[in-house]
Amino acid sequence: MTSTPIKQTVRVSVNGKPYTAEVPTYRTLVDFLRYDLGLTGTKETCSVGVCGACTVILDGKMVSSCLTLAVRADGAEIGTIEGVANGDQLHPVQQAFIDNGGFQCGACTPGQIMAAKTLLEENAHPTEDEIKQFMMGNLCRCTGYYQIIDSIKAAAEQK
Repeated sequence: MTSTPIKQTVRVSVNGKPYTAEVPTYRTLVDFLRYDLGLTGTKETCSVGVCGACTVILDGKMVSSCLTLAVRADGAEIGTIEGVANGDQLHPVQQAFIDNGGFQCGACTPGQIMAAKTLLEENAHPTEDEIKQFMMGNLCRCTGYYQIIDSIKAAAEQK
């Protein structure tokens, strides 16, 4: 005998837009964003919270959305990569990643940008060591990190 999953209504604001959905209580935030809301910019690559690709901002704090249940986000404000640009105007971090080659395959890029944006909001002019320390939870298998660090330093110079 199979049972029907328990569902709960989740009300959130994502990038300033309100959403309401009924989701199974086991649904992760990354799956909720991608499959229930159609916001596919956030990536899931490790499913255990160690790579940073799924980084989103939940009520002002960076979280691994692959480890966060959607029901825990009920009533929250969520920031995703889709909300970083202002219309057609890229955020300085996004532009710096383009200008400095801070990405290659792109799997980690949304999480890298969300983390870099958070860093610069907390520390407008971080040192290279501070950048390395803050970004250590966001892994990249392609760039060797030099371009990511250069991108963040370039974005900081624009502030």
